[in-house]
This record gives sequence, C-alpha cells and structure tokens, in this order.
Amino acid sequence: MTFRNLLLFMSVTLPLSGCFEDASRLQVGMVVPSIRTKTLLDVGGDLTKITSYRYPDERMYAYSLDQALVSGKPVLLEFATPGHCTVCDTQLQMLKGLLEKYQDQVVFLHMDQYQNPQAFKTYTVIGDPWTFVIDNKQTVRYKQAGRMLYSELEAVIQGVLKSSQVTTSASAS
Repeated sequence: MTFRNLLLFMSVTLPLSGCFEDASRLQVGMVVPSIRTKTLLDVGGDLTKITSYRYPDERMYAYSLDQALVSGKPVLLEFATPGHCTVCDTQLQMLKGLLEKYQDQVVFLHMDQYQNPQAFKTYTVIGDPWTFVIDNKQTVRYKQAGRMLYSELEAVIQGVLKSSQVTTSASAS
C-alpha cells in the first residue's frame, strides 16, 4: 500500500471508528465508583447548564450518580457530549425510547463532559459515547464504547433486570 493510499484509508476508516478510545480501567464485574454529579436541581432547572444535548429529557438529570447507585435499581449511565459529537446525539435519542419503556425499573443518567467532567475523569472515559449498565449492587454488568442499536441495549437491560430479580428473590428466601 502506498503512503497516499494509506492516508486515504485512514481518512475514511478513522472517522467511522467513533469518537472514543477504550482507556477506561473500569471493567465488567467491577464495583463502580460513587461520586456526586450535577442534577437538574443543582442547576436551578436550567437544562443548558447540565447538557449540550438539543432535546434533553429531564428524567436523565434527576439523580446524582451517587444517588442513583443506592436507589436499588440498575443504572444506565451514558457518557455523551452531543455538543461536539453527532454520534452522541443519535445515541441519546435512542436512549429516550428505552427510558420511556424502562423508566420505572432503571435509572437513566446522562453525563455531559462539559458539565460533569469529574465523572469522565473518575470513570477514565476518553471520548464518547460510552454506555455503562450497572446492576442494583453497583457492579458493571456491561460497558460499550460507541453507538449502540436499540435492540442491543434493550437486550442488555433485560438481562440485567432478570439477574437483579433473581438476586433479589434469592436473598429474600
């Protein structure tokens, strides 16, 4: 491959690879760090002070991460900064559909790099989007860099909900 062809190949494939790098030290099976993050209440209800997303859903900003982790529900934690990442915009739009379906069973949180940079640092997330699904025992059950399909993420959510129910009913016996 000539240098010119290599440059052409890289200019086409690198943008398709997404806006992320797998540098997160947080792995599936690990307990997540609990940190205080901004909520809608913290910013006086002004969504522009908590996200760069054009069509935010208030429910994704109702809890701080530390509050969500002790809620007894699984947490879907989305690191996405749509102000500079068009893939993030698409990902958040898809999450809103899942939020409608699972809002009573799962806490959905969106972290924007501009407004919650400490969360990005704590979770060692470089680039975005990143999706973490955390069970009701604060353990990472799934992590994915880049865009996901609705059906992929729904299958993960259903699996975590089933395992959470099994864990809850086993500990009640």
